[in-house]
Amino acid sequence: MSLVSDNKPGGNGDSSFSDDVWEQFARDTERDIRSSAPKEPSARARMVTERLRQQDERGDRPESWRVGPSVHETRRRSTRRRRVWAVIGVPLAVVVAVVAMRPSLLPGDPFGTSSDDAPAASRLPDETAPPTAVPSRSPGTPTLDRPFAGSPAERWADGADGIVVPRATAVGPLTEAQVATALRRTKTLLVEANLDRATLRGERPEAAIATLDPKQPKMLDDVNGWLRSPDKDHDPLALFSRFDPKEVRLVGDVVKTRGRITFKAGEHASVVVHADYSFVYPVTRADNNSTAVTRTIVRRVLDLEVSDPTKYRVTPGRLSVRRYDRDLANSACDVYDGFLHPRFDAADPGGPDPSGPTVDPYDRSRGIQHDEPGTCGTLSRT
Repeated sequence: MSLVSDNKPGGNGDSSFSDDVWEQFARDTERDIRSSAPKEPSARARMVTERLRQQDERGDRPESWRVGPSVHETRRRSTRRRRVWAVIGVPLAVVVAVVAMRPSLLPGDPFGTSSDDAPAASRLPDETAPPTAVPSRSPGTPTLDRPFAGSPAERWADGADGIVVPRATAVGPLTEAQVATALRRTKTLLVEANLDRATLRGERPEAAIATLDPKQPKMLDDVNGWLRSPDKDHDPLALFSRFDPKEVRLVGDVVKTRGRITFKAGEHASVVVHADYSFVYPVTRADNNSTAVTRTIVRRVLDLEVSDPTKYRVTPGRLSVRRYDRDLANSACDVYDGFLHPRFDAADPGGPDPSGPTVDPYDRSRGIQHDEPGTCGTLSRT
């Protein structure tokens, strides 16, 4: 009987492998085939796969946990955040508490806490040159608590603080010290004649008079005559601000001031000091029960001279008056008793009704204007 080939390796029906080797070969081949063949997924695997597919379609599949920071890194960040808030927290709490008590400290009034009773804006810088425009208008009505409300003067300096003396320098034959004395005496005259409470109550302005040179012909005689017997041609208001205490009283302790002092060499071996100042007086009626408040505005322009005492017969350091001019706003016209008479409304008695051109008493860009005889100027505001 012949043998039929089983197509074993080696061909020609003649095997060159032993039966053990052949069996091992068959087992290895079967194992490789089984390991590479597709496997049917389990029921749980099919369920998980289907759930993920549905989440992908809805777009809400959670981000892979492998993408985020590690647990240790998350803990470190959390610790850093706690430290930062520990540093910031206490100062921030203090700031919040302060703002809660004083919301006006925040710029721009974000909580709408401002009101008509809020304090005025910051003080204007000192006037160092002639103004070129009229002060802007601001809303408000003067009251006993805010007598300068609605007035540009609310931002002006208080009293003597607004009278700024420039730095002195030598002028002609006068030394720096002599010029400094002239400037100081000019400020003293302005303060004592326009801010001193006794002067404003109508008392004799002794300290102001003491700055004037007694050797200037007729000047002191004129001043004494004005105070003794005032009339249209002898009016102490030419140099001094005075109110009748039986008629009105000042509101508060502040008179607002604004202006400037300059100086230059004079023609008589001298220094000429030029002063241009406005004073704003808030007043109410003398009756202690009165609440009506109005303002009188006085502007004064003075040229004062101090000459070299070695060349002229003068009193060293005393002031000679070369020019005195004034503009009285909100005072009864054609009343010459030596006092200012503020009008609270058009119905107040005292002189003729305003009929002259309208002027703004806060406009320091213009020169002092004088009404035509028989007219009484009209004010755009007080």
